Amino acid sequence: MIEQNIGLKPINYADIKELNLNGAKYCYLEAGNGPLVILVHGYPDNAYSWEHQIRFLSQNGYRVVAPFTRGYAPTQVSANSFFDRATLALDILTLADSLDDGQDTFLIGQDWGAAISYGLLGAFPERFKRAMIMAVPHPSEIKRTLRKHPKHCIRSFHWFLFQLPVIPELIIRSTKGWFLKFLWRLWSPDFKDREHVDQVVESMRWGQSFEHTLAYYRSAIQKKYRDPNLAKLFEKLDNPILTPTKVLCGECDMRKEMLPRAKEFFTNEADYQWELIPNSGHFLHREEPELVNQKILDWISR
Repeated sequence: MIEQNIGLKPINYADIKELNLNGAKYCYLEAGNGPLVILVHGYPDNAYSWEHQIRFLSQNGYRVVAPFTRGYAPTQVSANSFFDRATLALDILTLADSLDDGQDTFLIGQDWGAAISYGLLGAFPERFKRAMIMAVPHPSEIKRTLRKHPKHCIRSFHWFLFQLPVIPELIIRSTKGWFLKFLWRLWSPDFKDREHVDQVVESMRWGQSFEHTLAYYRSAIQKKYRDPNLAKLFEKLDNPILTPTKVLCGECDMRKEMLPRAKEFFTNEADYQWELIPNSGHFLHREEPELVNQKILDWISR
């Protein structure tokens, strides 16, 4: 039974379900019937972020699943859990294997959901039929760009801040999550999404969610935060991608500059494509939902 009032809100467009996997009790939203589409949210966010896509895709012949990734309420994790990309990728892989009913599976991810998706596509090249990534270029291109372009280091200042011990937790908790709202305004300055962002921040104030989600960032750079049992999987996450993949980025997001250069991390088989979404920043799936919805449907229905 899903615990009540912990990161949940009443909705009419999806069922709220749970599944035990990899030492966690995963909660996810599900709607529709047909081939499986998995929507993986980013930071600071949760599965409700995909409400527009869940409605649209479930009405167009797809079974849509949007998990609250580990660290985000109401998904629950055991003590001493890991939050590295390999662990997160394995979670989504297990979710797909548990729910696909032998049908094709499509993968869609934004922000950290994008980073997880790139890892899945690199490590498991035959698992997903097609993928759409949003707001984040390939991790290998990000690393290369950060070494050469200081302005992108400024854009990604939170990555460096979050490596510090204790201080990020103090900033976020002492401001009652205001810092997370600031990130939304910084990354999508012309977008007003107060009700959704307030719900995200309030749900993250429960338990150790602030600390757990910071571990995503720390594990990306510091090995001590990674599950040593998944070291071999971690090494495969940035393998060249074979799966047909399209990347969408907000026209107002600086990271769009990396998209042409990222092509080298995809094989010809992947048919790598990218496109900018006008009048949008980092959270483009909420800023321009109708346009993004159609782009998703056009891509996965090929």
